Amino acid sequence: MVAVVTNVCIAGANGRMGRALIEAVLSAQDLVLTGALEQQGHPMLGRNPGDWVGQSCAITITDQVAEALSRNTVLIDFTRPEGTLAHLAACQRAKCGMVIGTTGFNDEQKKLIQEASAHIPIVFAPNMSMGVNVTLALLELAARVLQPGFDVEITEAHHRHKVDAPSGTALRMGEAVAQARGQKLADVAVYGREGVTGERDPNTIGFATVRGGDVVGDHTVAFLGLGERVEITHKASSRATFALGALQAARFIAQRSAGLYDMRDVLGLKAL
Repeated sequence: MVAVVTNVCIAGANGRMGRALIEAVLSAQDLVLTGALEQQGHPMLGRNPGDWVGQSCAITITDQVAEALSRNTVLIDFTRPEGTLAHLAACQRAKCGMVIGTTGFNDEQKKLIQEASAHIPIVFAPNMSMGVNVTLALLELAARVLQPGFDVEITEAHHRHKVDAPSGTALRMGEAVAQARGQKLADVAVYGREGVTGERDPNTIGFATVRGGDVVGDHTVAFLGLGERVEITHKASSRATFALGALQAARFIAQRSAGLYDMRDVLGLKAL
């Protein structure tokens, strides 16, 4: 059986995730890197993105979004909300599928992504790691079984350069727990504690954030009962895990019609 070749464009090509994605695409036999985007005025414009990994390719980094997308099936974007939304509009014009790993969107911005999915296929997930998405399925099971009587606390740690908190992954974990308990996260989330807070409300879900060093991403959800606790933890030691998951999403989206998908669709976990 001949493998389907998918053309891929990477946004934020010079960023930490951008470089990891470029290396992963250039190492994949069924993917072709046909676009690498950076902001206007970026010092890396015109450079060969493969130079970083010793695999020269046939393109250079550009800020010409429309031109780059004209050759592509899928754009992978792990940038910032404003940049991602600009790319989203360009993808709609080009009829180009999109994999969105960007975090930090507000509700209105998420609505724009939902609306765009009526016209193009989109995989939108705060974490592309296959392990994290298996973890989400485990959290739903634990949340359904371990209630009432178990308090839920979510702790996450990331590198010093991360600009949003809590992480998109931590929020998605909170949503998974809340939904399994018949709640809305917005109604029960507690994002910080200071001073005399009074007794813990058993219906709440607490979040704690750590930022420092070069931590790629650690997440722990603790279900704390009387006399016992269950902790479900995922630790990422390399951005390669997110890149490989994003490539799986790109392969998936290239074969799909318009719609909004997540990594559980990509990995076939929704039937579990």
